[in-house]
Amino acid sequence: MREPEPDAGASALDPTDPYRREAQTFPVLGPDLVARVAAYGTEATIPAGAFLYRRGDRAADFVLVLDGAVETFDEGPNGERHVLTTHQAGQFVGETNFLNGRESLVSSQACADTRLIRMPRGEFRRMMAAEPDIAEIVMRAFILRRVGFIRHGHGGVTLLGSSHCAETLRLQRFLTRNGYPLRVVATDRDPEAAGLLRRYALDAHRLPAVIAPGGVVLSNPTTWALADRLGLTEPIDAATVFDLAVVGAGPAGLAAAVYAASEGLSTIVIEQEAPGGQAGTSSKIENYLGFPTGISGQALAGRAQVQAQKFGARLAISRAASGLHCDARPYRIALEDGGSVRARALVVATGARYRKLDLDNYDRFEGQGIYYAATGMEARLCEHQEVVVVGGGNSAGQAAMFLSGTASHVHILVRGPGLAATMSDYLVRRITTSNRVTVHPFTEVTGLDGDAFLRTVTWRDGRTGLAAARGIGALFVMIGAAPNTEWLSGCLQLDANGFVLTGVDAGGRALPSPFATTTPGIYAVGDVRSGSVKRVASGVGEGSVVVQTIHRFLHPALS
Repeated sequence: MREPEPDAGASALDPTDPYRREAQTFPVLGPDLVARVAAYGTEATIPAGAFLYRRGDRAADFVLVLDGAVETFDEGPNGERHVLTTHQAGQFVGETNFLNGRESLVSSQACADTRLIRMPRGEFRRMMAAEPDIAEIVMRAFILRRVGFIRHGHGGVTLLGSSHCAETLRLQRFLTRNGYPLRVVATDRDPEAAGLLRRYALDAHRLPAVIAPGGVVLSNPTTWALADRLGLTEPIDAATVFDLAVVGAGPAGLAAAVYAASEGLSTIVIEQEAPGGQAGTSSKIENYLGFPTGISGQALAGRAQVQAQKFGARLAISRAASGLHCDARPYRIALEDGGSVRARALVVATGARYRKLDLDNYDRFEGQGIYYAATGMEARLCEHQEVVVVGGGNSAGQAAMFLSGTASHVHILVRGPGLAATMSDYLVRRITTSNRVTVHPFTEVTGLDGDAFLRTVTWRDGRTGLAAARGIGALFVMIGAAPNTEWLSGCLQLDANGFVLTGVDAGGRALPSPFATTTPGIYAVGDVRSGSVKRVASGVGEGSVVVQTIHRFLHPALS
């Protein structure tokens, strides 16, 4: 097998590069496994030059090579071919897009007369359910191949724009959180930017721009337009009625989707931006069971997304719910793009969003120095600079410790006396022993200033009344939470703060489930639920437990 060529400068001995883990990323199945796979497909022979699938195709067949060879390749902007790997006898093609209806990122073509097993999507899912050891090999390979694509920018797009521009960061964040390969070229620091600007006749008014395969240029597209152009969205038939619609793809929503789909319910997940929700922006979660070295929120969400799709759940990404029609069943969820989804049962898992500070110039600097997540993107923007984190919860603590690895110093501002009452002890101990983090109790931000970007942050000590203005260009706001419930259209009872009330009816009597709302067949889990514990683990627990109640609602005769 020909091994993919790594990017220039990548170490040929780097054990973290999936392309170097050949036995797992491009496994060779033995005769026994080949025979078992063959039972689910049809044998065929294709001539040299025949395509198995091309970039942009949806729902390609799963293919196992018996004899011959198949090249998987990427195409450059001028149509030049970059061969990523050559599959030989006993090897299979594909990556995570085979689990859903998204467009393929690369192409596969027979480079010799090739005998193979071809398996349509339905049979592929049947094999994955019936053959767990084969499914494990396939899933690991698919995930590692996608990680390789992301790492080396294969099958992706080029994002051209200023590194500090809010719109550039928006597009980069959307693509990154959705696991789409991209290469970022910053116009304010990358030498090759000038050549790309000339080549595609781009000026400052058309930036940021996404350069897609074939030289197609999208000038500052909306996330909807970008998702549609890149095939990230799955077509939804308006006539389809799902057993369950999950609105929100945070930990709670993804858990509900995994358990519902694995138990045979036709399931769709509707997500406004990307899997993971607020937790997906966390740089590292260290107290989640089973991950002693920690895991990033994005990695956890990515795995959960793949897991849900493995069992057949559909994901409608970049499709925000704008309304709920609850006067008749099946329920109908209106989407912001004008479409709709119908389902017999509904899980509300839209979570909560960080509140904003009430300050002059605040809106002006959002995305231009004010951030709500501390990921690698933001950390690179504030290398060797002082930064401010506002908030005393775990998200703020995780952000502060992550940023302390690249920033010159991190200031945590809290209105109360300290962190002990609101943050996990392990984070408090880590923060208080770090010489790169300072906690400022009884302190609030009082002023923001700058030009096109945030340059100065002023804060005041509530005990002394003394104000301090510092040259700071990065402010991370992680305070409080406002529930995402505006779209519910009055269908559900909310508490005084807008969170969904569950577990009791209007008369105070207990409902069949602590996650049930007063509207039959509609449930709420995770941060959007009134009284919930704002932790990833509790959200996952609620999402998994609620499925049993949904089964009883949909199939009362089996109760």
